[in-house]
Amino acid sequence: MRDVLVVVGPGLVADAPLLSETAEREFAALGVSGALVHARDAAEVVACTAAGDGEFSAAAVVVVPGPVDEVRRLMGQRLGPLVWLDLARVDGAEVGEGAAHIHGRGVEGLIWAIRHAVHRLRHPRTRIPYGTHRDQWGELYLPERLLPRSAARQAEGDGPAAVVLLHGGNWRSNWAADLMDALCPDLVGRGLAVWNLEYRRPDLHGWQATTADVAAGLAALATVDAPVDLDRVAVVGHSAGAQLAFRAVADGARVALVVSLAGMLDLVEADRRWLGSGAVAAALGTATGSDLHVGTRSGVSVGTGSGGGGEVRGLGEVERLCGGASPLLRLPLRVRQLIVQGSGDELDLVDFARRYARAAREAGDDVTYLEMSGDHFAVIDPHAPIWRTTALAITDALR
Repeated sequence: MRDVLVVVGPGLVADAPLLSETAEREFAALGVSGALVHARDAAEVVACTAAGDGEFSAAAVVVVPGPVDEVRRLMGQRLGPLVWLDLARVDGAEVGEGAAHIHGRGVEGLIWAIRHAVHRLRHPRTRIPYGTHRDQWGELYLPERLLPRSAARQAEGDGPAAVVLLHGGNWRSNWAADLMDALCPDLVGRGLAVWNLEYRRPDLHGWQATTADVAAGLAALATVDAPVDLDRVAVVGHSAGAQLAFRAVADGARVALVVSLAGMLDLVEADRRWLGSGAVAAALGTATGSDLHVGTRSGVSVGTGSGGGGEVRGLGEVERLCGGASPLLRLPLRVRQLIVQGSGDELDLVDFARRYARAAREAGDDVTYLEMSGDHFAVIDPHAPIWRTTALAITDALR
């Protein structure tokens, strides 16, 4: 039996050799055996997903259904813990119990789907809802000594420190908690509990829903059936997830450490510079600072409207437009902070990280700034030096 099987449905608009090349590279990178096959119809898709020792049997299965209705109807059926992949964005797709759906990431989504399928196969976790919506859940990972099968569980001492992970993705629903999969076993291997949080994204549900979900998801950690040390909790956010993490802490979430991994820490400038193709305005449902030319922050900050004939705006107006969402405008946090930034990332994110760390120190906060070589995703790659250094800093802070 192979480890991973990728099943491509009929009618998919994509270059077949490119799909095969992409899958083979990812199989090799993960050290798994795998194959990619093309199914002619729905019956053949079902045959490929069936458990057993047949020709197409595999421990983990990724299905790229394509456009054919007969195949797409299979998505809602109980066919096991499949990972369904749509190259295009398909909001609201219902999948069967135990299955997952990744969408809207193009051909590159195949890489993420294979990673997620292998991750689900290798790493035990418990999914716990904190609300009724399908995107309101966290996945709990525990160190070996705390797993139910561990004989040492009854002899455990104090509970482990915990790390809450908040994924990024420009606050858009085609990016999800699977982005943080690789960090979960790495942190668990360091003796930490991990709470990988999913939440409703504002593009479909509005900014208030996102903010409320993050707060509720953080609070839900205290209710899980595991001896987690709630006095030693770090919340770690990547990219847009960092903004959510820092916003939650500014709003009163009780944590010992908050960590930004390539974070969106200045929403006003992120909006003015049109980062993520207007991601800030899309998330908040309004322009935050795109119509402002902000002057000095010393004394009274002023600005002139780009089309308003020299209208003067103070910092309070910028804060109103941001709705309290920009971490830079919420200082001081009075919580220990770690700001991590890859030097090979977008220069605007490097700028945000450096300016935020400087401003936080000036505001009296306890801040560590870590900048090393790496791109936007190196900070969530457990094999990258920048992540290994970050993980050491997190474990040291939570001792």
